[in-house]
Amino acid sequence: MTRLLLATMAPVDSSLDVKRSEEIKEAANRAFQEHKFLHAVDLYTDAIQLNESNAILWANRAFAHTKIEEYGSAVEDAAKAIELNPSYVKGYYRRGTAHLAMGKFKDALKDFKQAAKIAPRDPDARKKLRECEKAVREEAFQNAIASPDSGPVGFRDFGVDVSSIDVEATYDGPRMEGEEVTLPFVQKMMDAFKNQKKLHRRYAYQILFQIREQLRALPSLVDVQVPDGQHITVCGDIHGQYYDLLNIFELNGLPSDTNPYLFNGDFVDRGSFSVECIFTLFAFKCLYPTGIFLARGNHESRSMNRIYGFDGEVKAKFGEPVVELFADVFCCLPLAHIISSRVFVVHGGLFSKDGVTLEDIRGINRFQEPPDEGLMCEVLWSDPFPGQGRMPSKRGVGVAFGSDVTKRFLQDNKLDLVVRSHEVKEEGYEEEHEGQLITVFSAPNYCDQMGNKGAFIRFQAPDLKPSFTTYTAVPHPNVRPMAYASNFSSFF
Repeated sequence: MTRLLLATMAPVDSSLDVKRSEEIKEAANRAFQEHKFLHAVDLYTDAIQLNESNAILWANRAFAHTKIEEYGSAVEDAAKAIELNPSYVKGYYRRGTAHLAMGKFKDALKDFKQAAKIAPRDPDARKKLRECEKAVREEAFQNAIASPDSGPVGFRDFGVDVSSIDVEATYDGPRMEGEEVTLPFVQKMMDAFKNQKKLHRRYAYQILFQIREQLRALPSLVDVQVPDGQHITVCGDIHGQYYDLLNIFELNGLPSDTNPYLFNGDFVDRGSFSVECIFTLFAFKCLYPTGIFLARGNHESRSMNRIYGFDGEVKAKFGEPVVELFADVFCCLPLAHIISSRVFVVHGGLFSKDGVTLEDIRGINRFQEPPDEGLMCEVLWSDPFPGQGRMPSKRGVGVAFGSDVTKRFLQDNKLDLVVRSHEVKEEGYEEEHEGQLITVFSAPNYCDQMGNKGAFIRFQAPDLKPSFTTYTAVPHPNVRPMAYASNFSSFF
């Protein structure tokens, strides 16, 4: 009798679980629509625990992971959805999108081909397949034309004679007197950008060639000394949010030798004023070589720029040749900085193995596109997590490292603190790993939808204790994020 009762109760319990799972899914969908993506991930997780065989739940969580740039987790969830239902088109969409987000065009193409095969009359499936095929062709073309005859990366000859480029009398933007960048020129350029005017192509080339020569002379790990009584300000990701960059300068002053900044990568992509951001930062670096320091982020790369809008923006404002020059310049950016021998500043994070020294980082050959593994990949892509040890990165690139990894790295290299960026934080920054690691993110209301604050850190010598300033987003012209990303914006 007891066994019979249990047997009849089991389906009832299962039915209740499925019903509760559907209720939680609806709550997760609402959170997603409200751009509360972290909360949506948690809710989809709760729903999955009650009904693990529902492919839709796994695919939905994959999409939420993609929104918070956890592409590795998105691939895993979408693969599970496909395993549960091999005919579920959205499973292939989600996995293909996550592969695409990591710049893995060939893997993405396989998924979009399968989606189009399952749903041959679906116009969205055909559109995504065409865009992915185009990206694979472009990647193959870029690899083919990257001939050694043009010189090594960072030193390529673009055959441009800047002096032969005339500035038309009708041009009403800033004008450079002679060959050197001056403060009046930079200020006029910033005002012009604020009013959505373009920089003349001649001056764009002048700045890019000058900054390339300056950056390539630097080591991969740059030492920054802050004298006693002076300070330096560290900013995280800007991501093409030019009007928020202007707000940073309004709050904290313009860069100069007496008010130095360190911008910690991801200057471009996503935001649709990336050209304005990067030329402003490069011009200040030309003007004050020791008044502003610039580090490479994972978005200073061909694959990311092709997907997230910077390539399209540069083409629209200057043309294809300037895209190629930017790619060359980005390969010259240093990978990390050391402030007064105590604070290690890097875009992504630490490493998949112990024992990495500052000399190892200094010895990285950075004059290349970021590889898929190794030290250079990890400084650009890795993330901390609250536990101990190491685990696969939710992004699918780099590694996730715990507080013990941070502690050993600092001890081995006689450092006090790691500062990194690379992750949206609700308050613009977060202190982690028992205070030995800080994440700083300087793009408020990221992509016009995350609702986060931005932040920057000021370090005053000699104690170098971090002081935080947070701020909210300021208005900008009505140009949506990723406006220049061609049809890739529809993937995300």
